[in-house]
Amino acid sequence: MSSIEFLKSSISRRTALKSMGAAAATLAMPHVLRADTTDTIKIGFVSPMTGPLAPFGEADSYTLDKMRALLAGGIENKGKKYNIEIIPHDAQSNPNKAAEIAGNLILNDEVHLIIPASTTDINSPVADQAELYGCPSISTAAPWQAFVMPRGGAEKPFEWNYHFFWGLEDALATFVGLWKSVETNKKVGMLFPRNADGETWGNNDYGLPPTVQKEGFTTVIPSMFQPRTNDFSAQIAEYKAQECDIVGGITYPSDLKTFITQCSQQNYKPKVVTVAAALLFPSGIAAMGPLGEGMSTEVWWTPAFTFKSSLTGQNSADIAGEWESSQNKQWIQPLGYAHALWEVVVDTLKRAEDPRDRAAIRDAAKATNLNTLVGPIKFGDGPHPNICKTPIFGGQWVKGAKYPYDLKIVDNAVSKLIAPEQQLSLLNWS
Repeated sequence: MSSIEFLKSSISRRTALKSMGAAAATLAMPHVLRADTTDTIKIGFVSPMTGPLAPFGEADSYTLDKMRALLAGGIENKGKKYNIEIIPHDAQSNPNKAAEIAGNLILNDEVHLIIPASTTDINSPVADQAELYGCPSISTAAPWQAFVMPRGGAEKPFEWNYHFFWGLEDALATFVGLWKSVETNKKVGMLFPRNADGETWGNNDYGLPPTVQKEGFTTVIPSMFQPRTNDFSAQIAEYKAQECDIVGGITYPSDLKTFITQCSQQNYKPKVVTVAAALLFPSGIAAMGPLGEGMSTEVWWTPAFTFKSSLTGQNSADIAGEWESSQNKQWIQPLGYAHALWEVVVDTLKRAEDPRDRAAIRDAAKATNLNTLVGPIKFGDGPHPNICKTPIFGGQWVKGAKYPYDLKIVDNAVSKLIAPEQQLSLLNWS
């Protein structure tokens, strides 16, 4: 599909969303902070808490519990105290469900602000509804191009949507940095799902293919795969026929596990596998067993980040340690962004001329200039009026000490915030 065709399909999708905007809603999750007074600020929160995107929502749910406690006494704005009512919903990893929930929150619950917590499949449909019905939204955890381009934001900036994250150009530069650091035949097999992320990463104008081609790599691009497929034989056969030393792209954990398992079964052993999204989580690596060792990916956030929370004063190591102690599991990358999202939300509400007026909240979000756990957030200075970019690194999963595998930073071509901890190693398929 061309970028023009994709844009047209997106516009059609937004038209469809308008008709379903206030459709059937899911019940709010329990333990909501309730306060039915005129001094209450209502916040809608939409996250993929179940379904294939649930690993991203795990950090959302955990951080939401922390924010409930932190905001139990409300916030102060211009000397006045406001109660906070958070209305969370599980979008079940379904874009249509996310749109329905958002429409209901905006039109029926009359939230003052809506937060699509993470992933393109949740952020975009929720932001579409916010833009359509004039409600401010603040989001993160999706490349800015995936948030802007398919939704027509390149032609006309959004009025109500604000988003912070790194850009596809940064991730692509990181991928190239990783691949240039080792000896290969420079042939890259592209692996893309048939969804919004796959269309963005696979875009022939601004995606992964033209970027790596400009750097002297040869790309092999088979057909996109259907998410949650059980057969990658066609893709693997093409990679083998073209002798691709590298596989790069984006998948989710279950799909990557199936793909890597079938690569081993079909005796296809690339030297490097660098995949976005699927390799973010320790659980995804552990699920692949020994085949997971040496996989490489983008790094959004680690305990080594040097920034501190504007809400709690904690640094990244503190946040990670608190997670590991309370959850009895290894830290995960989305944790830092789940926390930073609430930093931006609370700061916005504290600065708004009227924190119960949607337009005032929008204006305050637009004027954000805040140091957070993931770095400085300031809209207006980035590549798009509604976007602020954040740091990214290249990482590789290696055998760990405390946990089976650790994610080590092996490339800092895009951001010099953290020095590489080691060099990228080739995969060992033995």
